[in-house]
Amino acid sequence: MNEKFEHLLERAEELISRIESVLPQPLSAPDWGLAVAWRYRKRSSGHGTLERVRHVATLSLDDLKEIDAQKEKIERNTLQFVQGKPANNVLLTGARGTGKSSLIKACLNAYADQGLRLIEVDKADLTDLPDIVEIVAERPEKFIVFCDDLSFEEGEPGYKALKSILDGSIAAATPNVLVYATSNRRHLLPEYMKENLSYSHTDDGEVHPGEVIEEKISLSERFGLWVSFYPFSQEEYLTIVAQWLTDLGADQTVIEVARPEALIWALERGSRSGRVAYQFARDYMGKHPVLA
Repeated sequence: MNEKFEHLLERAEELISRIESVLPQPLSAPDWGLAVAWRYRKRSSGHGTLERVRHVATLSLDDLKEIDAQKEKIERNTLQFVQGKPANNVLLTGARGTGKSSLIKACLNAYADQGLRLIEVDKADLTDLPDIVEIVAERPEKFIVFCDDLSFEEGEPGYKALKSILDGSIAAATPNVLVYATSNRRHLLPEYMKENLSYSHTDDGEVHPGEVIEEKISLSERFGLWVSFYPFSQEEYLTIVAQWLTDLGADQTVIEVARPEALIWALERGSRSGRVAYQFARDYMGKHPVLA
């Protein structure tokens, strides 16, 4: 009888262990000394973990050309944050491939030795932002929560979670956490022609948006700093091409020879973005390694 009972007890303990292994567990802190950048990942079991980024892009602020005005704003805000001064959450919007994400990575490299850290969170996992903030709240480092290519469709749960973290929660903002987000659209939610019908007009000619429009604008307004990026002109594009070619070892003669091919490359891609310039430089120097 005792043997049967012990066997039953063992089976019950095994069953409990298996159940516990698939239940969502509280987010645990990683070894913060292992990296300066982290990526939040949600497993199929529901467990959330912070995984270190082993190889952070080696971008510097000087590498980024033709976005000096945007660079000044982001760098100043980030430095204020690192120094413990008041700073704002940031929304970077505009044309694709113009350096929005690269600028944030370059700021991390510039200020990592002063305690700046970055946690990348996918849009789908923004509902777990309160847990992430709780984990880092008592740390001495300064954390940028980075959301790349952010936009929402109607009813997505991450929208409400992000609003609460930015401004709408009963809890005070955590002084060592800021949210930096990039997006190709400024208001983060889709806008429809029919919503323009909700605008109202006063007798003196003022125009007031309706409730639907106000709700869609409200998330963007919770970012204290808006920074806009614009498509590059041909000369700006060629300047960026020259920068990347130089980084890959080309001299001025090679850069001049490469200009026509760089323009054809952009024409074929239908874009003169910084990303396209970088891709061209890698392709060109890969085809002509003797030039490097």
